[in-house]
Amino acid sequence: IDEILNHRTLYKLFSTYVEAIPKLVRTDTQRVHTNFNQTQTDTGRLSSSEPNLQNIPIGTEFSRQIRQAFIPKKDWLLVAADYSQIELRILAHLSQEPVLIEAYQNNQDVHTVTAKLLFEKAEITSDERRVGKTINFGVIYGMGAQKLARSVGISVKESKQFLDRYKQKYSQVFEYLGRLKKEAIAQGYVETILGRRRYFEFESKTLRDLKGTEPEEINLDEFKRLSQNDAQLLRAAANSPIQGSSADIIKIAMIKFHEILANYQAKLLLQVHDELVFEVPSLEWEELEQVIKSTMENAIDLKVPLIVDIHAGKNWMETK
Repeated sequence: IDEILNHRTLYKLFSTYVEAIPKLVRTDTQRVHTNFNQTQTDTGRLSSSEPNLQNIPIGTEFSRQIRQAFIPKKDWLLVAADYSQIELRILAHLSQEPVLIEAYQNNQDVHTVTAKLLFEKAEITSDERRVGKTINFGVIYGMGAQKLARSVGISVKESKQFLDRYKQKYSQVFEYLGRLKKEAIAQGYVETILGRRRYFEFESKTLRDLKGTEPEEINLDEFKRLSQNDAQLLRAAANSPIQGSSADIIKIAMIKFHEILANYQAKLLLQVHDELVFEVPSLEWEELEQVIKSTMENAIDLKVPLIVDIHAGKNWMETK
C-alpha cells in the first residue's frame, strides 16, 4: 500500500509540476512568470495564478525537491525571508494577551509555553509541544475539540479539557475573538490592524436584526443553531483581522523594498504568504541580508517583536 501511495504522490508531482512548469517558461526571458492578484482573497492576501507559484509544495521529502528546479542567474542567489509565527504575534498584539506578549518579548518558545500551561508541568516532551503548537494555530482558525483530537491523536474528552484550559490561561485571546464576532454581527464588518475592512452578510434573520446594535450587547451563547454558512462566517470574522493584518504587514515591507532595491541589482521575485523570495547577486548578499531582515521586522510597530528567518541558496529548496 505504501508503494502505491508513493507512486500516486510522485505521479501527481510529476504531472502537476515536473512536466507542466517547464512548458510555461517564456522564450524571451527564459523564466516562469506568474500573475499576482490583489483582490481575489477575502482577507486581502495576494494570490498567484497562471501558474500558482504560491503553491509549490514543501511538505514532504519528495515534494521539497520540486523547489530545486527554481534557480537564480549565474553567480546570484535565491533568498527566502519568512516571518516567524506572524499570525500568533498579531494575535498577541491585538488581543493584548499578557501571557503571549510576555513570551514573545522574552523570546520564549510560545508552543512550549502553551504546552506547559496545558499539561500543567515544568518539562514537556516533543509530542506535548506539538499539542501546544496545534492549539495555538488552531484557535486562530476556530478549531474545535473534534478536529484537535484528530490532529494530535487524543480523545475528544482530552481535547475538550485542553481547549477549556487554554481558554482559562489565555482568557484575553477568547475575549478578543468573541468581540470580533460581535462586531461582525453589529457593524457588518471587522478591521485589520491598518483599518482595512472585511464585510459580512449573514443568512439568519436573528443575526441580521442585530445589525446596528452595540457589540457588547450581543450574547454569542444565544446562537447555538446557526446555519453552516453563518457559523463559518463568524469563524472568518474572528480570523480575518489576524490573517488580513499579516497581509497588510508584508505588503508594507514590499512597498519599502520597491524603494530600497532601486539602489541594488537584487530583485524581489515572489510573495508566498508570509515569505518573500528575492534574487540577489552573491556580492550583494552580505549587505542585503541585514537590510532585508531589518526592513521586514520593522515594517510595523507591535507590542511584540516581529522575527524574520532568512536563508540563501543556489536553488529555492536550499533556502529552507
